Amino acid sequence: MTIGFGVLGEIQARSDGAAVDLGPARQRSVFAALVVDINRTVPVEVLVDRVWGLRPPQRAKPTLYSYVSRLRQALDAITDGISGGGAATETGVSIVRRPAGYALLTDPDTVDVHLFRELTGQARATDDARAAALFERALGLWRGEPFAGVDTPWFNSLRESLLGERHACRLDRNDVQLRRAHHAALLPELAACHDTHPLDERLAAQLMLALYRSGRAADALRCFEQVRRALAEELGSDPGDGLRRLHQRMLVNDPEIAAPDAALNTAPDAALAVTGTTAPAVSAPAPVPASGLPSSPDRTVPRQLPTAPRWFAGRQRELAELDKVLRPTGRPGDAVPVCAVSGSGGIGKTSLAVHWAHQNTDRFPDGQLHVDLRGFDPSEEPLASATAVRVFLDALGVAPGSIPVDQEALAGLYRSLVADRRMLIVLDNAVDAAQVAALLPGSAGCAVLVTSRRRLTGLAVTHGAHLLPLDVLSVSESRELLGRHLGEDRLAAEPDAVTAVLEHCTGLPLALSVVGARAAAGADFPLATLAEELHDESARLDALDAGDLSANVRAVCLVSYRALSDAAAEVFRLLGAAAPGPEIGLAAAGSLLGRPAAAARAALRELETVHLVQQPVPGRYRMHDLIRLYAAERAALDQKEESRARALRRVMDFYLHTAYAGHRVLSPLRHHHMELEPPLDGVVPQPLADQTAVLAWFRAEHACLVAAQRLAERNGWDVLVWQLARVLDGFLWRQGRLDDLVALWRTGLAAAERHGEGGVRAWAHRRLAHARARLGHHDDALRHGESALAAAEEADDLAEQARIHDVLAWSWAKQGDDRQALAHARHTLRLQRLDHDPVATANALNSVGWYEARLGEYEQALGHCEEGLEIQGRHGFRDGEACTLDSLGFIAHAAARHDEALAYYRRAHALFHDLGNLYEEANTLANLGDVHLALAQADEARHNWQRAVTLYHAQHRAEDARRLQDKLSRAPR
Repeated sequence: MTIGFGVLGEIQARSDGAAVDLGPARQRSVFAALVVDINRTVPVEVLVDRVWGLRPPQRAKPTLYSYVSRLRQALDAITDGISGGGAATETGVSIVRRPAGYALLTDPDTVDVHLFRELTGQARATDDARAAALFERALGLWRGEPFAGVDTPWFNSLRESLLGERHACRLDRNDVQLRRAHHAALLPELAACHDTHPLDERLAAQLMLALYRSGRAADALRCFEQVRRALAEELGSDPGDGLRRLHQRMLVNDPEIAAPDAALNTAPDAALAVTGTTAPAVSAPAPVPASGLPSSPDRTVPRQLPTAPRWFAGRQRELAELDKVLRPTGRPGDAVPVCAVSGSGGIGKTSLAVHWAHQNTDRFPDGQLHVDLRGFDPSEEPLASATAVRVFLDALGVAPGSIPVDQEALAGLYRSLVADRRMLIVLDNAVDAAQVAALLPGSAGCAVLVTSRRRLTGLAVTHGAHLLPLDVLSVSESRELLGRHLGEDRLAAEPDAVTAVLEHCTGLPLALSVVGARAAAGADFPLATLAEELHDESARLDALDAGDLSANVRAVCLVSYRALSDAAAEVFRLLGAAAPGPEIGLAAAGSLLGRPAAAARAALRELETVHLVQQPVPGRYRMHDLIRLYAAERAALDQKEESRARALRRVMDFYLHTAYAGHRVLSPLRHHHMELEPPLDGVVPQPLADQTAVLAWFRAEHACLVAAQRLAERNGWDVLVWQLARVLDGFLWRQGRLDDLVALWRTGLAAAERHGEGGVRAWAHRRLAHARARLGHHDDALRHGESALAAAEEADDLAEQARIHDVLAWSWAKQGDDRQALAHARHTLRLQRLDHDPVATANALNSVGWYEARLGEYEQALGHCEEGLEIQGRHGFRDGEACTLDSLGFIAHAAARHDEALAYYRRAHALFHDLGNLYEEANTLANLGDVHLALAQADEARHNWQRAVTLYHAQHRAEDARRLQDKLSRAPR
């Protein structure tokens, strides 16, 4: 196992090349404060000062202890066998508590800053050939500014000191390479560094010498004049003696400053290998191909990457995937590694690409090319591939007059120039695979990182590109990103507002950054005010506008919308305006649009290609909340109101008619049937072959059906509201989702009361009474039961009255009054016999038998239940059979016929399981456990009780779960 820790850039840890999550920014700064003093104790007070500076929070120490504890957990995951208080092993790491504070124990060579100092020390004490390799390795450890993103006085001071050490290392390296005649290779970096440090005379001397030895004496003399003027203007001084002497020697062409013989000063390639020190995994360079050195001494090394994103959070999985994919081999015949990052506008594709590129410059010593291909630019056309190639050729040092006009020759020259180089090519904001393909190199020493709003499947087919779709940030990553903008202290001051902001931004990095920028612009601006603004859906997109096209969620969505065909644009609008629920299935989408499934699939595929919808599972599509808001806006602007209304009614008809067909499979009893209006033209209810398909459909569409009921209620469609309640009832009952049932029927009852018809009101009151009784709310169940009876009597519906008495029986039984329950059950049986419904009569026989058994009247109970079971079997009513078998199991168990009880319960359990009736399955498992205990089979009893407890918890039946847990705790072992 290789581990490495880095602070020369973003604070990070790696294990076997994979990033280790060190937690939020403040927690990472605790790690950095310890790692810079590796293997030494850092007092707690010193840590607090390093991490928080002059304004530590009131509970700084407890917070620090919490951070250390979480860091220990993260570090424990790196390597096995490290004890919390032991010394670090060769590849191990641990944080130990000592009387004076904390110490982080590990091998210093695994930490980039310590290895940097070790390598520079070795380089300054050895010969030039070895020193050159050591200096290059030391500088290769740097990934950016030390402790990137951390802003406290101690870290800022240390950052400046380390930057000074890096600059001194570069200067020493430059001297060595100039002595070795590597002036041409140094020249681009010397020029760039001189621009940053224009008053550094030693650096100016090195640049002048490299220019002079490269045949550019005039440029070297001009450089001296620029430095002389800058020193006079800035410091009021003249150049020092050394720089003046070098200037004079150049004026007289002194042969002693000419380039030394490279053959006498350059060691063979093999001599450049450095042994005895292991580079940390956090920044180890990629292997150098056998064909040659990492960079040619006579070629321009382009550094075209844009500035690294100031705020970057999360994406550890994606960064690790890029680490794995973008590893050029350099072997002839190998394919160029290409990774295409795709995602919706504002998802953070460019930030991810540029962040990774800056973190991995050491892999690509011959430079990095970058171009914005403007594939989805709000104001400009996509960049022509030939234009992009010319940009690259210019960066590679090709004189403008030498660039061919012919496009094939242009591409050939580009590929020739990068053929033997190790380079990273970043193609940002591509419009399609064809635009990218024209810019791919032919050499396996290069790697290509592409970003696009389109999923570039064609690039994967033709060039083996690895596709990396980007999703929204997790809640913890979102909070980290907001904290990068505003600071942890400000987030801690308004936790409720932060929660609301994160909820409304739903993980979209652009939205979080806009909120962060707006909040940061006014330090006294409460986050609660922004959270309130975001809460209003009608104004949310307005709130996510920072005043610039690139920082405006609405503008970013508009660019993708304009790229759609007319058909896909209409689908986009209707999905935003009329699709209820968090997602939509393909069949429902077809009915929403009034189009065949194939046409709907083609339009949805186009939306998915530009990441305006996602397909989390095959055949189901989801829109990001903010994109949905924008789609609804476009619908209001671009879609006629009549068209929107008909689309909504079509999808409502689809849900109602498909759910009703499924409901009849789950509940085939005659009284569950109802008359529906025919669906609108263009609606094709989804065929459901059998009970398995029905249950799968209900599970997938449950949230959409509930949303459809809420939407129907808002539109005043009362008949649809209570009809949706009826068709969902059987599924929720089988799943044991009683709280959902109560909510469903409260809405259904309100609609039924407005509708006014007695039979409808009776049904709604009865189902609500039943759910409340199951939940143990006896008084509420009786109140709804009495209201149901009154409505059923008003409608002169004897069968409904029978069903209501059955519910009242159950409610009394839950109160422990089996005598009252039996009286109501006998009312049910009498009324069902009058209605001549054999299956309903069989159910009533079972109910009477059950309550008789509860009262100890076993002979009568057995007769009633066996009669009911025979009728149910004859009519194929499996639900009723399962319930009656459960009753017969209870009777046999009560009569001490335990083997017989076991057989009945097992048959009942098998039926309930096959029927998907989880509510009754849980009860039967509990009963099976009781019988096994009576048979002195304690292990089997515990097994069944535990399975029942699991189902009870899933159904939120806390009291039932507690009762069984008590049995489990007392059961013999």
